[in-house]
Amino acid sequence: MRYLSQRYAMPYKECKGLLTDIGTEELAHLEIVATIVHQLTRNLTPEQVVDSGFGPYYIDHTTGIWPQSAGGVPFSATEFQSKGDPITDLVEDMAAEQKARSTYDNILRVVTDPEVCDPIRYLREREIVHFQRFGEALRITQDNLDSRNFYAFNPSFDIRNQC
Repeated sequence: MRYLSQRYAMPYKECKGLLTDIGTEELAHLEIVATIVHQLTRNLTPEQVVDSGFGPYYIDHTTGIWPQSAGGVPFSATEFQSKGDPITDLVEDMAAEQKARSTYDNILRVVTDPEVCDPIRYLREREIVHFQRFGEALRITQDNLDSRNFYAFNPSFDIRNQC
């Protein structure tokens, strides 16, 4: 949702298209992760739920999919991080992709099931590609600094705010 929300403030068509494409792909990533979680939890016995540490989640959601962090913090609109400034948003996007890659790295350190590891490796590879593509979009944006880009030198703003 972050990338799909940011595209409205992006002044450059190729970067707006990139945000749309990656945002759409990320929705598919959510589906992949949700499927993995569903497959791992759908047949748990009550004892397995408790022993696995899945109890608090199970009490609230049974085995329904409720997006949240590994620490139990539920997904919210604060994850969108849409500032409306192309440079700010793209740098945030690059950081988000690196954080996702790190999360997948951590999953791969603790999980051995190939049916989980294989799709997680795929998702990790895609995060690396997204990071690179956002870097390209950042270069395009920086090469086209003008009045449509709030990061550009803006004389009227800078004059009003001089010390």
